[in-house]
Amino acid sequence: MKNSMTKNLIDIPSLKDSEIKVNFLKAKNSIRKRVPKIIHQSGDYENKVFNFMLYDTYMQPHLHPGKEKTEKMYLVLGSFILFFFDNFGKIIKKQIIEFNHQEYVEVPPYIWHTYIMLTEKVIVYETMDGIYNDKTWKEMASWAPIENSKEALVFFNNLRQSVC
Repeated sequence: MKNSMTKNLIDIPSLKDSEIKVNFLKAKNSIRKRVPKIIHQSGDYENKVFNFMLYDTYMQPHLHPGKEKTEKMYLVLGSFILFFFDNFGKIIKKQIIEFNHQEYVEVPPYIWHTYIMLTEKVIVYETMDGIYNDKTWKEMASWAPIENSKEALVFFNNLRQSVC
């Protein structure tokens, strides 16, 4: 992964093997089982981040409010399934992101979503417009359990079972 990759007319920054190892180690030692490597500078309008995620990471379904907040995900390593939900938590769409199939996906603003990793390790390069503000960047789904709760494990396992 030392060379820059181009997907859908975007240059994805290069990652050194050492950066990959360090970030997956950080993810392994994190209660969230994932870790971001932020590329953009604080205050930038275009946000750029690598997400290093392990098989057992759970992210509470959420949406990004704001017409400019289209989340663009570029697969760098592994594969995952992206879930889209209605306002009541019903799955309305599942999209597998994997090499030689679909390696890029856009999540429109105001759409509830989360993901389940299909491989042990996943790297996704994400971009989204808008100046980051932790109070307004995303809204967590009230119908889904918060991360690291007992209910989250049940919800996560139900999502994983729905993949089969």
